[in-house]
Amino acid sequence: MAYETMLVEKRDQITRITMNRPAALNSINDKMGEEFSTALKEAERDEDTRCLIITGAGRAFSAGEDVSGLKERYGGESHPSLGDHLRKKYHPIILRIRHMEKPVIARINGIAAGSGASIALACDIRIASEEAGLKQAFIGVGLVPDSGSSYFLTRALGPGRALELIMTGRTVGAREAETMGLVNQVAPATELDKVVDNVAAKLAHGPTKALGLSKRVVNHVSRLDLHEALEYEAQNQDIAGKTQDHLEAVRAFLEKRQPKFSGT
Repeated sequence: MAYETMLVEKRDQITRITMNRPAALNSINDKMGEEFSTALKEAERDEDTRCLIITGAGRAFSAGEDVSGLKERYGGESHPSLGDHLRKKYHPIILRIRHMEKPVIARINGIAAGSGASIALACDIRIASEEAGLKQAFIGVGLVPDSGSSYFLTRALGPGRALELIMTGRTVGAREAETMGLVNQVAPATELDKVVDNVAAKLAHGPTKALGLSKRVVNHVSRLDLHEALEYEAQNQDIAGKTQDHLEAVRAFLEKRQPKFSGT
């Protein structure tokens, strides 16, 4: 389908979803929220898509929520329900990124602030330009972190470091974010596409079912004790062991060659 605020490109079993409002630093208006959800849904359902890349056009990943409509939203003394706004606009995006059983890479080309940072943190792998940064911008407007930021930061950093970033609202540069574990890899801006494309190609040609099941397990085991986690791993290993890609890997090992995964 045609999008007004997003670019969706498919090549070599990789779908690249680009937030495309560069003049507004890819801030997320209601239209983009709707189109983002639709693009993710289509990529999840597309059997030919075996890896996703999420990025932003121009010099920003995403500045977060579009504040251009504040005047209409806050007319008079009204207090709009921000919770309802999040449930409708952002929760479907974050949940689909986390729950789709395909690898999702954030190509962080510039600033990722507020809910833009939340989207980046929701992705499975984050690769950032040296010029990029992550910012918890919520406190600057008297709000709490949302769209999953408190969840992802606390899991990655622990409560103390998470609260420092949330309470100060400071921008974390790409190299510091890498040291913290908030991004997986940093590349020079001129090399960003090459690095991201290489990782995406490896994932897109990997054992897609096993990659998805691995994501399922990692999403779930933090809520389990060790005995339960061991059993959950075993259950999912049963599923992975019945895939064509596992059988291909066994054959390839026995035949002393590299496996050719089909994603089934």
